[in-house]
Amino acid sequence: MTVNHLLEIEDLGQSIWMDNLNRDLIESGELKRMIEEKGIQGLTSNPAIFEKAIKGNAIYDADIEKGIKAGKSVLEIYESLIFDDIRKACDIFKPVYEQSQGLDGFISIEVPPNIALDTEKTIQEARRYAKTIERENLMIKIPGTAAGLPAVKQVISEGINVNVTLLFSVDSYINTAWAYIEGLEARVAQGQDISKIASVASFFLSRIDSKIDEIIDAKLRNINNINVKAKLEAVKGKVAIANAKIAYQEYLKIIKTDRWQALAEKGAKVQRLLWASTSTKNPNYPDVMYVDELIGPDTVNTLPPSTIEACIDHCNVANRVTTNVDNAYRLIENLNDPDIEINLEQVMEDLLTDGIDKFIQPFNSLMASLQDKVERLATVAR
Repeated sequence: MTVNHLLEIEDLGQSIWMDNLNRDLIESGELKRMIEEKGIQGLTSNPAIFEKAIKGNAIYDADIEKGIKAGKSVLEIYESLIFDDIRKACDIFKPVYEQSQGLDGFISIEVPPNIALDTEKTIQEARRYAKTIERENLMIKIPGTAAGLPAVKQVISEGINVNVTLLFSVDSYINTAWAYIEGLEARVAQGQDISKIASVASFFLSRIDSKIDEIIDAKLRNINNINVKAKLEAVKGKVAIANAKIAYQEYLKIIKTDRWQALAEKGAKVQRLLWASTSTKNPNYPDVMYVDELIGPDTVNTLPPSTIEACIDHCNVANRVTTNVDNAYRLIENLNDPDIEINLEQVMEDLLTDGIDKFIQPFNSLMASLQDKVERLATVAR
């Protein structure tokens, strides 16, 4: 019998979620089968995933036509489509949510990406999404920007589950963890229950290595010194995992603090680190490197379908998130070496800006293609 490595990973305390959602998955029964046969325990989505799902897919046409007849705007039609998919996915994952006592079984949906820099609008949209979708295993994705973190604190205090996304730097993770804690503390101060609130901190991986490798390749083109070249080559493909291991060390420190312990005594769930952007972009790297190296307790890894299949086939399962930590710190420190000189803080800032754009672009593209589809279907209906 073939071993399902995903189940082995889950035995070590890491939950595997899938980074994908579309109506075909829901209506064909494939999503339910992935839970039952492969052990998928949750699901994440983003504007790029919805663009791929809806663009050019006739399965949504009947609902789009209904929206046109009801006089809905393009945005209202879009929301009706994705909210329906999210509700159905929440219902499919409800048994996972119940069996895990509210640890897993969550479906994540992101607030509109064009409000990532507006705290008040983010709060308003998070409330509206939670109220409209109305599922207890829903998670609202909020970008971990300077404007996003006050929103995280506020909506957590209101009892809304949050997936804080687009985290690249260790500092951004630390700030996110404290925003969660402060939100829980505010809820306790209101005399409210905190035992059912869940949150994850989505820490991005492959985008970091892609950016660092791009910088290194540019440097290598202008360097002839063999020793310097070796130093630069030694960093390629290693920064993201080192960065993530350091973030996990910060997580371990935070859950030992008196403030966290006081919340834990009241039933608070830890905010788990969720490894995101886990498909390798460089074909020269192992396709499951962002899985194998970061397995460990109290974590989540959200994988695209191709990485799920690769992992089932050949993941090398062991608890590694706390191994080679000294090397991780050393590697990050080495970025300051005069021969390397990579400003990691600037790289992380650029990645956050790019990350917001990478969600805005598909959102705008989807709005445009949906507008075209609405006009086409409206013409046919006349």
